[in-house]
Amino acid sequence: MKALNLYAAQDLRYEETIEPVIENEDDVIVKVKAAGICGSDLSRYKKLGPYVEGMTFGHEFAGEVSKVGPKVTHVKVGDRVAGCPAYYCGKCESCQKGELARCEKLTVIGARHPGAYAQLVKLPAENIIPLPDHVDYETAALIEPSSVVAHGFYRTHMNPGDEVAVIGCGSIGLLAVQWAKIFGAKTVYAIDIDDAKLAVAKEVGADELINSRNQSADEQIKKLTGGRGVDVAIESAGSPVTSAQVFALPKKGGEVVFMGIPYADIQIERYYFEKIVRNELRILGSWNAISSPFPGKEWKATVHYMNTGQLNVKPMISHQLTLDKGPEIFEKIINRKENYVKVLFQPN
Repeated sequence: MKALNLYAAQDLRYEETIEPVIENEDDVIVKVKAAGICGSDLSRYKKLGPYVEGMTFGHEFAGEVSKVGPKVTHVKVGDRVAGCPAYYCGKCESCQKGELARCEKLTVIGARHPGAYAQLVKLPAENIIPLPDHVDYETAALIEPSSVVAHGFYRTHMNPGDEVAVIGCGSIGLLAVQWAKIFGAKTVYAIDIDDAKLAVAKEVGADELINSRNQSADEQIKKLTGGRGVDVAIESAGSPVTSAQVFALPKKGGEVVFMGIPYADIQIERYYFEKIVRNELRILGSWNAISSPFPGKEWKATVHYMNTGQLNVKPMISHQLTLDKGPEIFEKIINRKENYVKVLFQPN
């Protein structure tokens, strides 16, 4: 089969690769119909994350069941499915407590197991999620990042009628705008320095758009909230700068949820750091998308809200490409030669 394999920093190759085969009784092989580029893929491509040399890349995907092991009962050949890419050990203290996202050996396909930038991908049956009729492959390829966002929102104390600020309008931020509404937000403030991304945020449900290039986000938030600030602030940009600025957005006693990872040191000015203490903020990290029972309520909820249309990812999909365009698009993205929100590959 054809696949995109990563050999070294910025060395991604489109090449012939051995097809996966059924080895275990619960194996499922999926013919990949759509696979998305994740921010973590870009970081790993730049060698800022773990991978095995020559590994087939990618972990956000949906497709059609091609083969199943003899003990697989909940899906059959020809079924439309998505896949949870995560592997957990089941043995560490966190797993024993049911805190699967905190597993000591947590990993995903595309890093230490062959991934989804390929014509075929293999996962255990428990990782395979059947799709309802109204969720197409392109939408389903975003089930994984949507579940990542849902995982973060489930960690908050958010109540219906709360106000939420989302800083960073990439794919995670745009999904956060929508999940904030699902969780009952009265007003969602979308923050970015790119008017094109802010326009997409408006399309998917943001109530107020804030371009923070020329005036700080917290100054604009204060004006719009009567000086109070928001109940929950979501950091989804993964920037060292916004990872400090986000502390100025919540009201006293508010919450900050970090969903982005800045791959650099963070220098926090006194003004922002004091907000944590003086406003008694609750700071939450959110990692991955799984919970117990595996893969977790995040996945069930995502599929449900995609099926009802309350999660609308179509405005987020900026590119749909054949797999052979992979090396070119990765190079363009990291060198900022291409404007994008969510890029999908169509391997078949």
